[in-house]
Amino acid sequence: MSSSGSTLGREWDVPGGYGDGGTGPARARRTAQPPGFWRAPFSGYYYREVGYVLAGLPLAIVGFAVAIILFCFGLGTVVTVLGLPVLAGLTSAARGMGRAERARVRGMLALDVPGPAPVRQVREGGWGAITARLADGAGWKAVLHQVVMFPWAIFSFTMTLVFLLLGWAMALYPLYHWVFPRYTSWRGYQLFDFTDSHHVRHAYYIEGAGQIAAFSAVGVLLVFLTPWLVRGLTNVNRAAARGLLGG
Repeated sequence: MSSSGSTLGREWDVPGGYGDGGTGPARARRTAQPPGFWRAPFSGYYYREVGYVLAGLPLAIVGFAVAIILFCFGLGTVVTVLGLPVLAGLTSAARGMGRAERARVRGMLALDVPGPAPVRQVREGGWGAITARLADGAGWKAVLHQVVMFPWAIFSFTMTLVFLLLGWAMALYPLYHWVFPRYTSWRGYQLFDFTDSHHVRHAYYIEGAGQIAAFSAVGVLLVFLTPWLVRGLTNVNRAAARGLLGG
Protein backbone atom coordinates (compact mmCIF):
# COMPACT_ATOMS: atom_id res chain seq x y z
CA MET A 1 0.00 0.00 0.00
CA SER A 2 1.46 3.33 -1.00
CA SER A 3 0.61 6.78 0.27
CA SER A 4 0.09 9.82 -1.91
CA GLY A 5 -1.32 13.30 -1.30
CA SER A 6 -4.17 14.42 -3.53
CA THR A 7 -3.66 17.91 -4.93
CA LEU A 8 -7.39 18.39 -5.43
CA GLY A 9 -7.97 19.50 -1.85
CA ARG A 10 -5.00 21.80 -1.34
CA GLU A 11 -5.58 25.38 -0.32
CA TRP A 12 -3.31 27.70 -2.27
CA ASP A 13 -4.98 30.95 -1.28
CA VAL A 14 -3.79 31.29 2.31
CA PRO A 15 -0.19 32.45 2.95
CA GLY A 16 1.39 30.47 5.74
CA GLY A 17 -1.36 27.85 5.85
CA TYR A 18 -1.51 24.34 4.51
CA GLY A 19 -1.80 25.49 0.94
CA ASP A 20 1.71 26.84 0.41
CA GLY A 21 3.65 24.16 2.19
CA GLY A 22 2.81 24.84 5.82
CA THR A 23 3.02 21.87 8.13
CA GLY A 24 0.15 22.91 10.38
CA PRO A 25 -2.78 25.26 10.47
CA ALA A 26 -2.19 28.97 10.93
CA ARG A 27 -4.60 30.90 13.10
CA ALA A 28 -7.24 33.24 11.71
CA ARG A 29 -6.20 36.86 12.00
CA ARG A 30 -7.72 40.25 11.32
CA THR A 31 -6.16 42.24 8.49
CA ALA A 32 -7.78 45.56 9.44
CA GLN A 33 -9.40 47.11 12.48
CA PRO A 34 -13.00 48.39 12.32
CA PRO A 35 -13.47 52.16 12.49
CA GLY A 36 -14.90 53.98 15.48
CA PHE A 37 -18.51 55.04 15.99
CA TRP A 38 -18.30 58.42 14.27
CA ARG A 39 -16.33 57.26 11.22
CA ALA A 40 -18.11 53.97 10.67
CA PRO A 41 -21.01 55.15 8.41
CA PHE A 42 -18.55 56.77 6.00
CA SER A 43 -15.77 54.18 6.02
CA GLY A 44 -14.79 51.77 3.30
CA TYR A 45 -14.67 49.03 5.95
CA TYR A 46 -18.40 49.39 6.58
CA TYR A 47 -19.39 49.44 2.94
CA ARG A 48 -17.26 46.38 2.24
CA GLU A 49 -19.25 44.63 4.96
CA VAL A 50 -22.48 45.82 3.34
CA GLY A 51 -21.25 44.58 -0.04
CA TYR A 52 -20.37 41.23 1.51
CA VAL A 53 -23.89 40.80 2.91
CA LEU A 54 -25.72 41.94 -0.22
CA ALA A 55 -23.61 39.82 -2.57
CA GLY A 56 -23.81 36.91 -0.16
CA LEU A 57 -27.48 36.14 -0.75
CA PRO A 58 -27.22 35.02 -4.41
CA LEU A 59 -24.06 33.07 -3.58
CA ALA A 60 -25.81 31.43 -0.63
CA ILE A 61 -28.73 30.43 -2.87
CA VAL A 62 -26.33 28.75 -5.32
CA GLY A 63 -24.36 27.03 -2.55
CA PHE A 64 -27.48 25.79 -0.80
CA ALA A 65 -28.98 24.47 -4.05
CA VAL A 66 -25.78 22.64 -5.00
CA ALA A 67 -25.40 21.12 -1.53
CA ILE A 68 -29.01 19.95 -1.23
CA ILE A 69 -29.31 18.64 -4.80
CA LEU A 70 -26.06 16.68 -4.74
CA PHE A 71 -26.64 15.36 -1.23
CA CYS A 72 -30.18 14.17 -1.95
CA PHE A 73 -29.19 12.68 -5.31
CA GLY A 74 -26.12 10.99 -3.86
CA LEU A 75 -27.99 9.67 -0.84
CA GLY A 76 -30.84 8.44 -3.01
CA THR A 77 -28.48 6.52 -5.28
CA VAL A 78 -26.02 5.37 -2.62
CA VAL A 79 -27.11 1.76 -3.14
CA THR A 80 -25.83 2.02 -6.70
CA VAL A 81 -22.33 2.70 -7.93
CA LEU A 82 -23.29 6.28 -8.77
CA GLY A 83 -24.15 7.50 -5.27
CA LEU A 84 -20.67 7.44 -3.74
CA PRO A 85 -18.96 9.46 -6.51
CA VAL A 86 -21.76 12.04 -6.29
CA LEU A 87 -21.26 12.44 -2.54
CA ALA A 88 -17.51 12.62 -3.06
CA GLY A 89 -18.08 15.30 -5.70
CA LEU A 90 -20.24 17.18 -3.17
CA THR A 91 -17.41 17.45 -0.65
CA SER A 92 -15.03 18.53 -3.43
CA ALA A 93 -17.47 21.19 -4.65
CA ALA A 94 -18.05 22.36 -1.08
CA ARG A 95 -14.31 22.75 -0.57
CA GLY A 96 -14.17 24.92 -3.68
CA MET A 97 -17.05 27.07 -2.48
CA GLY A 98 -15.40 27.26 0.93
CA ARG A 99 -12.20 28.50 -0.69
CA ALA A 100 -14.16 31.22 -2.48
CA GLU A 101 -15.94 32.16 0.75
CA ARG A 102 -12.67 32.48 2.65
CA ALA A 103 -11.43 34.80 -0.10
CA ARG A 104 -14.59 36.92 0.33
CA VAL A 105 -14.16 36.96 4.10
CA ARG A 106 -10.52 37.97 3.73
CA GLY A 107 -11.18 40.71 1.17
CA MET A 108 -14.45 42.15 2.51
CA LEU A 109 -14.56 41.25 6.22
CA ALA A 110 -10.84 41.76 6.93
CA LEU A 111 -10.38 38.27 8.40
CA ASP A 112 -7.75 35.91 7.04
CA VAL A 113 -8.93 32.34 7.65
CA PRO A 114 -6.36 29.65 6.72
CA GLY A 115 -7.65 26.73 4.70
CA PRO A 116 -7.98 23.17 5.99
CA ALA A 117 -5.45 20.41 5.44
CA PRO A 118 -5.39 18.76 2.02
CA VAL A 119 -7.37 15.61 1.43
CA ARG A 120 -5.17 12.61 2.22
CA GLN A 121 -5.57 9.86 -0.36
CA VAL A 122 -4.24 6.60 1.06
CA ARG A 123 -5.26 4.16 -1.66
CA GLU A 124 -4.30 4.69 -5.28
CA GLY A 125 -6.77 4.92 -8.12
CA GLY A 126 -10.19 6.37 -8.65
CA TRP A 127 -11.89 4.56 -5.76
CA GLY A 128 -9.08 5.66 -3.47
CA ALA A 129 -9.82 9.28 -4.39
CA ILE A 130 -13.55 8.74 -3.84
CA THR A 131 -13.14 7.14 -0.42
CA ALA A 132 -10.71 9.89 0.60
CA ARG A 133 -13.32 12.49 -0.33
CA LEU A 134 -16.06 10.63 1.52
CA ALA A 135 -13.88 10.59 4.66
CA ASP A 136 -12.97 14.28 4.29
CA GLY A 137 -14.17 15.97 7.48
CA ALA A 138 -13.28 19.45 6.21
CA GLY A 139 -15.31 18.83 3.06
CA TRP A 140 -18.40 17.83 5.05
CA LYS A 141 -17.98 20.86 7.30
CA ALA A 142 -17.95 22.99 4.15
CA VAL A 143 -21.18 21.30 3.05
CA LEU A 144 -22.70 22.10 6.44
CA HIS A 145 -21.62 25.72 6.01
CA GLN A 146 -23.53 26.00 2.73
CA VAL A 147 -26.68 24.65 4.38
CA VAL A 148 -26.77 26.41 7.75
CA MET A 149 -25.66 29.82 6.43
CA PHE A 150 -28.41 30.00 3.80
CA PRO A 151 -31.18 31.20 6.17
CA TRP A 152 -28.67 33.52 7.84
CA ALA A 153 -27.84 35.05 4.45
CA ILE A 154 -31.54 35.81 3.89
CA PHE A 155 -31.88 37.37 7.34
CA SER A 156 -28.66 39.40 7.03
CA PHE A 157 -29.57 40.64 3.56
CA THR A 158 -33.02 41.78 4.71
CA MET A 159 -31.85 43.51 7.89
CA THR A 160 -28.92 45.24 6.21
CA LEU A 161 -30.90 46.53 3.24
CA VAL A 162 -33.86 47.71 5.35
CA PHE A 163 -31.81 49.61 7.94
CA LEU A 164 -29.36 51.01 5.38
CA LEU A 165 -32.11 52.47 3.19
CA LEU A 166 -34.35 53.48 6.08
CA GLY A 167 -31.61 55.39 7.90
CA TRP A 168 -30.53 57.45 4.91
CA ALA A 169 -34.10 58.01 3.69
CA MET A 170 -35.09 59.42 7.09
CA ALA A 171 -31.89 61.42 7.58
CA LEU A 172 -32.21 63.12 4.18
CA TYR A 173 -35.95 63.75 4.49
CA PRO A 174 -35.59 67.56 4.86
CA LEU A 175 -34.04 67.63 1.37
CA TYR A 176 -36.98 66.03 -0.40
CA HIS A 177 -39.95 66.85 1.86
CA TRP A 178 -41.20 69.36 -0.74
CA VAL A 179 -41.85 66.54 -3.22
CA PHE A 180 -44.88 65.23 -1.30
CA PRO A 181 -47.13 68.32 -1.25
CA ARG A 182 -46.10 69.34 -4.74
CA TYR A 183 -46.45 66.05 -6.60
CA THR A 184 -48.70 63.88 -4.38
CA SER A 185 -51.88 64.20 -2.37
CA TRP A 186 -49.90 63.81 0.86
CA ARG A 187 -48.90 66.85 2.93
CA GLY A 188 -45.68 65.07 3.84
CA TYR A 189 -44.41 61.58 4.44
CA GLN A 190 -47.36 59.52 5.70
CA LEU A 191 -46.62 57.40 8.75
CA PHE A 192 -50.06 55.81 8.97
CA ASP A 193 -53.58 56.08 7.58
CA PHE A 194 -56.50 54.08 8.94
CA THR A 195 -60.21 54.33 9.66
CA ASP A 196 -61.43 53.35 13.12
CA SER A 197 -64.61 51.52 14.11
CA HIS A 198 -66.50 54.83 14.17
CA HIS A 199 -65.57 55.46 10.54
CA VAL A 200 -63.22 58.26 11.52
CA ARG A 201 -60.11 58.48 9.40
CA HIS A 202 -56.77 58.96 11.13
CA ALA A 203 -53.78 60.04 9.04
CA TYR A 204 -50.44 61.32 10.28
CA TYR A 205 -47.98 63.19 8.11
CA ILE A 206 -44.45 64.41 8.79
CA GLU A 207 -44.91 68.02 7.74
CA GLY A 208 -44.09 70.57 10.46
CA ALA A 209 -40.56 71.89 10.97
CA GLY A 210 -40.24 70.19 14.34
CA GLN A 211 -41.59 66.91 13.00
CA ILE A 212 -39.24 67.02 10.03
CA ALA A 213 -36.25 67.73 12.29
CA ALA A 214 -37.15 64.92 14.71
CA PHE A 215 -37.76 62.49 11.85
CA SER A 216 -34.39 63.36 10.33
CA ALA A 217 -32.64 63.06 13.73
CA VAL A 218 -33.96 59.53 14.13
CA GLY A 219 -32.65 58.79 10.65
CA VAL A 220 -29.20 60.14 11.54
CA LEU A 221 -29.19 57.92 14.62
CA LEU A 222 -30.03 54.91 12.46
CA VAL A 223 -27.24 55.85 10.04
CA PHE A 224 -24.73 55.66 12.89
CA LEU A 225 -26.20 52.53 14.46
CA THR A 226 -26.54 50.50 11.26
CA PRO A 227 -22.77 49.83 10.94
CA TRP A 228 -22.88 48.16 14.36
CA LEU A 229 -25.85 46.08 13.30
CA VAL A 230 -24.04 45.03 10.12
CA ARG A 231 -20.88 44.27 12.07
CA GLY A 232 -22.84 42.05 14.43
CA LEU A 233 -24.39 40.22 11.49
CA THR A 234 -21.07 39.72 9.73
CA ASN A 235 -19.43 38.56 12.96
CA VAL A 236 -21.61 35.47 12.64
CA ASN A 237 -20.15 34.92 9.15
CA ARG A 238 -16.64 35.38 10.53
CA ALA A 239 -17.30 32.80 13.24
CA ALA A 240 -18.81 30.38 10.72
CA ALA A 241 -15.81 30.77 8.42
CA ARG A 242 -13.44 30.07 11.32
CA GLY A 243 -15.37 27.09 12.62
CA LEU A 244 -16.53 25.41 9.41
CA LEU A 245 -14.12 26.55 6.69
CA GLY A 246 -10.84 27.03 8.52
CA GLY A 247 -7.98 24.68 9.17
